[in-house]
Amino acid sequence: MLPDKLRSMWRGPRGGQPPGADKPGAPGRALFARKSAGETIALDRASRGLEEFFKDIRDTSGLTILDLGVATQQNVSFITNLGHRLYAADFLQILNDTFGLDDTVDQSNPGQIEYFLKQSLDFPEGHFDAVLIWDVLEYLAPAMLTAVVERLHRVVRPKGYMLAFFHADDKLEAVPFYTFRIRNLNTLHVEQQGQRRPAQLFNNRSLEKLFGRFDSVKFFLTRERLREVIIKA
Repeated sequence: MLPDKLRSMWRGPRGGQPPGADKPGAPGRALFARKSAGETIALDRASRGLEEFFKDIRDTSGLTILDLGVATQQNVSFITNLGHRLYAADFLQILNDTFGLDDTVDQSNPGQIEYFLKQSLDFPEGHFDAVLIWDVLEYLAPAMLTAVVERLHRVVRPKGYMLAFFHADDKLEAVPFYTFRIRNLNTLHVEQQGQRRPAQLFNNRSLEKLFGRFDSVKFFLTRERLREVIIKA
């Protein structure tokens, strides 16, 4: 169960069944820790993408921000303590609830795509000033990905920012998926939750094409071979 403060800020699935679905430390220094159960890997590391994301909003207040990762009290507290309002939708959980846990499932059914968008991104036009996408777009097949990016273009106001992560090695058959917790304006706590087969992987050129309707795309490459991407609407 979510803590009371987090639950009050959380916007998630509205329930119901999808049509046609089968229900199934210091900045700059990495501090690694392995948990014996499941060999979970966690680290604190500096993030140029996160620093860039907060660059233009850290001295303002009253913005509306969407977090598409796992809802955490730490992220809620950090964002709200800056004076902003946070919406959170556990994007991967909604994806699993809609299509099941099979990585090879077909995501092209229009009815299921529409259901998924209603559960995860059903917001008015220009509702958000910024979106923390994290690494969730890698798990979307082409038809679903196109629909999600189009919806993000609609719900993010002009000059708004989005932060997304993509694995830089485009030959991987499975990639780690993470929980991201914000330590400060330029540091993330990154915890690997396991591995998952990506629906597709990207290079800089394909990402520029994916976000072609947006104003600009900026890249940062981490030591963990994650491509941090800042997208300006």
